[in-house]
Amino acid sequence: MSRIAGIVSREDAVGQRRSLSTMLASMAGAGWRIESETSGQVALGWCGPEEASTASAGGVVAVMDGMIYDHDGSTAGLTGAALLVELYAKYGFEGALHRLNGDFAAALYDSGEGALWLARDRFGVKPLYYVADEKQFAFASRPRALLGLPGVSREVNRRFVAMFAASHYRYLDNHPEESAYAAVRQLPAAHLLRLKNGDLSRRRYWQLEDLPDFGESEETLGARYRELLFDAVAKRLKVARQPAFTLSGGMDSSSVLGTAVALTGGRQPAFSAVYADKTYDESAEIRSMLAETVEPWHRILVDAPDVFALVRRMIEAHDEPVATATWLSHYLLCEEAARHGFGSLFGGLGGDELNAGEYEHFLYHFADLRASRQDALLAREIDHWARHHDHPVFRKSREGAERDMARLTDSARPGRCLPDRLRLGRYAGALNPHYFDLRSLDPVMEHPFRSYLKNRTYQDLTRETLPCCLRAEDRQATAFGLQRFLPFLDHRVVEFMFRVPGRLKIRDGVAKVLLREAMRGVLPEETRTRVKKTGWNAPAHLWFSGTGQELLLDLVHSRRFRERGIYDSDKVQELIGDHARIVGSGAPDENHMMFLWQLVNLELWFEWFQGIEGEASRSWTGLFTVPGAERAVP
Repeated sequence: MSRIAGIVSREDAVGQRRSLSTMLASMAGAGWRIESETSGQVALGWCGPEEASTASAGGVVAVMDGMIYDHDGSTAGLTGAALLVELYAKYGFEGALHRLNGDFAAALYDSGEGALWLARDRFGVKPLYYVADEKQFAFASRPRALLGLPGVSREVNRRFVAMFAASHYRYLDNHPEESAYAAVRQLPAAHLLRLKNGDLSRRRYWQLEDLPDFGESEETLGARYRELLFDAVAKRLKVARQPAFTLSGGMDSSSVLGTAVALTGGRQPAFSAVYADKTYDESAEIRSMLAETVEPWHRILVDAPDVFALVRRMIEAHDEPVATATWLSHYLLCEEAARHGFGSLFGGLGGDELNAGEYEHFLYHFADLRASRQDALLAREIDHWARHHDHPVFRKSREGAERDMARLTDSARPGRCLPDRLRLGRYAGALNPHYFDLRSLDPVMEHPFRSYLKNRTYQDLTRETLPCCLRAEDRQATAFGLQRFLPFLDHRVVEFMFRVPGRLKIRDGVAKVLLREAMRGVLPEETRTRVKKTGWNAPAHLWFSGTGQELLLDLVHSRRFRERGIYDSDKVQELIGDHARIVGSGAPDENHMMFLWQLVNLELWFEWFQGIEGEASRSWTGLFTVPGAERAVP
């Protein structure tokens, strides 16, 4: 739990240090230490509540945000930054990165070479942003530190705003080098950046490879999976302080918790968000874990939250709108964990992507079966899928499977997945066409594997579900002084799972097959064998009806909302009314809670930048501009 920043500029030494101090102060929590290292025109800094991860040796200086769990060829007991400096001296920057197992964002400057290096861990658990112009290059763990620098444009990224306003959160990170701000770039996960003699270059230093599937038995691979996951959890427990565990009703968080219990020989503290409304409540599923693995259980009831007030607090911690309503529950969970004196949270993020745990992953497995001409097995799998997972809103049938396979996969090019155009454009009509044309978007779909399922889950890891979730977890945990640990994102576990055949991820309409085998004897049988999945969500459909609807209407009727020129106000009001009708009727129809959550977050993000809420925001009054809004349709 820390932050880093740095600057290369033409300022004098005093001005440079002042800029760095301002950047660090904008990210520092109460009581945090601030330390810096300078070398010529380069100043690097770190802030955090613990031992500073800074290092300097032989003309090389480094700072690191994050944690190293394992390393190759170096001395134990060093901070992450000192470890990086030592490995750099032996192997160079990229060679050093290959020898680190950890979650980190790092910067290193070699005065002899005149080169500044930045890097981010393999999955982007730790964030890193930068700005570059003819006068300066600066980087930081949060956008706010960069937006306060002189000369940095305060304009928003129009594509991000349009996508957040009227599309789906999965597409927000389709361009992982962008941020919510036009001038602020992200260093993508598994990338390094070098700045030397004014030349900036960026490249990927780690990549999953399309290697042959393992051929061993399910029992053998299950034992290997268990060994890897146990080691990943053990390495993180070794460095965690006052750990606690997030616990939902699913396999992923339960597996991390169960593994920790097996390793330590004792039950562990756990936190769960639960709901009075049963639509997304997982209390019944969680209870099967309590007797054998949990002590104590902290049950955070999220009943009727003050959504607008909480979103304002969350945006202050995020520097941007927050992607899904689930993160409101997570925010309250983090607050409660900190209040009870815990220092870190373990979670199961990444488990769905590795184990084919999303409902839609079935369709890509079906496409793989068809491509390999396993027609009898395909028919059987579709029948089991429909039997286990049919839903009154999201129906499962043979006809639906055929329709969605045709829509989401390219049968002429095995392994190539297609964008979900229905998801991408469902709310495009709510966007003012003069602001941005969503129809012009053609999402990047990577296909490094020959398998549809592997390409789909790889897309989730790199451009869809994982990036926005990691960003939210980072902001919220840090806001409450918590470290967080995600053992499924140990790169050894990921590399292993991308060589596991699809039949050991999905079988007989059941997902996470190999994880279930690996957790035999670790989890209670009720948890290990449960087929139905509620899914990690929150009852935001209720939050935007009744009083919530009145607040929404006040917002969209406001002059500020209309003058931004982003939405078609009439269409928005129509959707609010339709949402109230659906929720009020109790009918099993798909409502608009995701759209309304995104609208509220977007509008309150604009307000935050204009200084309407909070002392920190008031110091930024006038910072936010929307180019071209004057051309909006009245």
